[in-house]
Amino acid sequence: MISVEGIGKSYRLGMAAHRHASFRDALTGVLTSPLRRLRDLAETGTEEDTFWALRDVCFEVQRGEVLGVVGRNGAGKSTLLKVLSRITEPTEGRVRLRGRVASLLEVGTGFHPELSGRENIYLNGSILGMRKEEITRKFDEIVAFAEIEKFLDTPVKRYSSGMYVRLAFAVAAHLEPEILIVDEVLAVGDVQFQKKCLGKMKEVATGGGRTVLFVSHNMAAVRSLCQRGVMLEGGRLTLDASAEECVARYVAGAVDGELQAREVFSRPSCASIWMKSATIYSNDEPSAVVPMGSDITLEVEFATEHPIQYPRLGIVIATAEGENLLGTSARYQPTFELDEPVTGGTIRCKFGAVPLLARRYVVTLYFGDHFCDSHTVQSALTFEVTEQDLWGMGKAPPSRDSLMYWPAKFSFEPSEAALQEVVG
Repeated sequence: MISVEGIGKSYRLGMAAHRHASFRDALTGVLTSPLRRLRDLAETGTEEDTFWALRDVCFEVQRGEVLGVVGRNGAGKSTLLKVLSRITEPTEGRVRLRGRVASLLEVGTGFHPELSGRENIYLNGSILGMRKEEITRKFDEIVAFAEIEKFLDTPVKRYSSGMYVRLAFAVAAHLEPEILIVDEVLAVGDVQFQKKCLGKMKEVATGGGRTVLFVSHNMAAVRSLCQRGVMLEGGRLTLDASAEECVARYVAGAVDGELQAREVFSRPSCASIWMKSATIYSNDEPSAVVPMGSDITLEVEFATEHPIQYPRLGIVIATAEGENLLGTSARYQPTFELDEPVTGGTIRCKFGAVPLLARRYVVTLYFGDHFCDSHTVQSALTFEVTEQDLWGMGKAPPSRDSLMYWPAKFSFEPSEAALQEVVG
């Protein structure tokens, strides 16, 4: 169903895209583009000016196969999916796709914010190449799966990120594409809906004999859903093996990799609200090493294109294997409200003494406004909790059988019969 033959994708560093303000500009650009390309090649073109997001990637995917694509941030996973989805052209190599492709790469891709959920189902279905009769036949099933009946005629710009994802996935999965490509967007949904989506993807692959490409940092999901996996590192395919083997390699790399107490982010191309950086503080000091029982604070610096009054931050802490442990969001609990709209600032989230046992953890960040998330960074930060004698007992709580300790209080009250026996 999918054949990837030596594809590569390069970008010219520091080169601005050519934009056309009018039809005349566009026409002039077509006539002058050969000369411009020659000039660009003459002026630049050194290896130092070129960044290869992908290089010499080869693999095949059979009909009905569920392929997991794993790798750290910046490994080239999203670029690969954009090439397979025909959103961007490869610089070199060739891709062959046999069948209709449905892609779910970013929250709300293919949706028009001013249109209602009902209208966007038809719009998105048309983009996927479906006839109106086909969409109508599947309409009730899509709405029931997405669980948005009450908001069906509400503009999707007022949907939360979870509602966006539910509707987008429902459309993509129910309109029967031969190839379904799913990126990290499922991480935005709640746990119940993630299970529902995974079940639907299994049904799509096994029952319909369709092909699924699944990118995720959740190794438990990759392990349960995929039979086979490929791993990308630095834009190159370094492993093509069973899903179990890919997960083991990824987890080993996450445990052995560098800790990240602070990370700087670039602005996503379509985001009007974005995170500039994030930092972990342990006991008020920037640190990626956190002794058990210490206070943890997360600080995020953000910027916006237009003033907003309700910046909202969501945080999920997971194990290196991708199992979500705890999370919080300023959108779903009492929090600050700004007196005046702002175009930037810093948000701090104080967790207090987090009851995590000694091992390595990753932090995923979601940022947006009161309605939806505009910028998501999977595995944005990595920190390690170290053992500590919390109660002065000369030993630390064991971390073999669990992930968290609970600072519970024990008490004892002897029975009456036991007291009488002692007195007697």
